[in-house]
Amino acid sequence: MKKLLITLALGVSVVLPVHAESATDLFVTLNSGNPQTQGMALVLANQAIEQKVGVRVLLCSEGGQLGIKDRESTVLKPRNVTPKDMLQGLMKAGAKVEVCALFLPNSDWKPADLIDGIGVAKPADVTAHMLQPGVKVLSY
Repeated sequence: MKKLLITLALGVSVVLPVHAESATDLFVTLNSGNPQTQGMALVLANQAIEQKVGVRVLLCSEGGQLGIKDRESTVLKPRNVTPKDMLQGLMKAGAKVEVCALFLPNSDWKPADLIDGIGVAKPADVTAHMLQPGVKVLSY
């Protein structure tokens, strides 16, 4: 009888779903230069920050252009805002935004060309952040 109860208990524990830990942070890597892709990534990031989730954004490759002061961004419907507007709103709401470590050295841009508040990521710091329990990673 004891063996039967142990077997049943083990069987039930295997069948019961395991609930994932809820996210404490959202980490978004934005590599695309496509305005709609940028917009969707930033819409989701803004929704996360409104739901009290910490947000960190890493801009790389063509996505890094969003972090440049003098670069224009395409107006997107239905709200008639640009991805750059969404990024700056996200920053005002407390998100940390950085360009990847390879962006500036492989472009004609300098740190002074970045929008105020956007930093340059350190790979070891980014990796440590991504590997923390509870951090959800989205890549666009």
